[in-house]
Amino acid sequence: MPVSLSSMILDNAGRDYIRRKKPDWLRARLPGGPGYERLRGIIDDHQLHTVCESAKCPNMGECWSRGTATIMILGDVCTRSCGFCHIATGKPPTLDLDEPRRVAESVALMGLRHIVITSVNRDELTDGGAAVWAETIRRCREASPKTSIEVLIPDFCGDWSALQLVLDERPDILNHNMETVRRMYSVVRPQAKYDRSIELLRRAKEAGLTAKTGIMVGIGEEDHDVEQLMRDVLDGSRVDGRGGCDILTIGQYLQPTRDHLPITRWVTPDRFHAFKTLGESLGFRHVESGPLVRSSYHAEDQVLHLDAQPR
Repeated sequence: MPVSLSSMILDNAGRDYIRRKKPDWLRARLPGGPGYERLRGIIDDHQLHTVCESAKCPNMGECWSRGTATIMILGDVCTRSCGFCHIATGKPPTLDLDEPRRVAESVALMGLRHIVITSVNRDELTDGGAAVWAETIRRCREASPKTSIEVLIPDFCGDWSALQLVLDERPDILNHNMETVRRMYSVVRPQAKYDRSIELLRRAKEAGLTAKTGIMVGIGEEDHDVEQLMRDVLDGSRVDGRGGCDILTIGQYLQPTRDHLPITRWVTPDRFHAFKTLGESLGFRHVESGPLVRSSYHAEDQVLHLDAQPR
């Protein structure tokens, strides 16, 4: 009998999956208010996508009310089928070459100090969408030169010449998420490679950029796996013996639908605090760790935090 994804991530005792009510510490703010409505209007007017909506982010209400959103480029259909992700999977219908202009205009209208841009995977393109990425960064710099730019990029299937197109535009923060621990990759990220993602972060550090990554917990890993991932990322991304990846985010995995991978545990706030303490003791310059933390959660605050630190 074939083994389903649901039978591959049992909790530590080998029991059925956790189907309990969300704990109290996972309550999120509902969307609304003047800041939310203003941002909603800009995004709609410019026909843009946001990962906040596509991935059903629990922080959308809080972030949008503060005037912060994560813009998603290269459309809203992904060529990969990660077991945790709510973004639609399939063959993207188009490649919108006017998108960089509209993104830049929206960034200028938002008037933000910091913007986060991400994308779906476009594995059907020869460069994985890297040229569109590069143009988007360039246009945002021209339209809003005082806005720092954080990019959350795919792995471009390990095409390092494609990655270089993005690195050459010198984003202020280069983010690429590991998402999960090594032993869970075949289930959680079946079309990705653990060591390839670490190599991408190493190349970002080699280019002199601030490197960032993030993971989810509660999707089959154990605490010792999280510690090993921290060590793998820091050691694998070091350049000439100097410090590795700068920022790590850790948040609770939330199952988007019944068809996605199940939650195997609710990680407590105390455990998230312990992850933060451990990560910073091992060498990350900043660890953002908490139940509702996502890649771009409090991203502007992370920039300010790093700016205040001696290098």
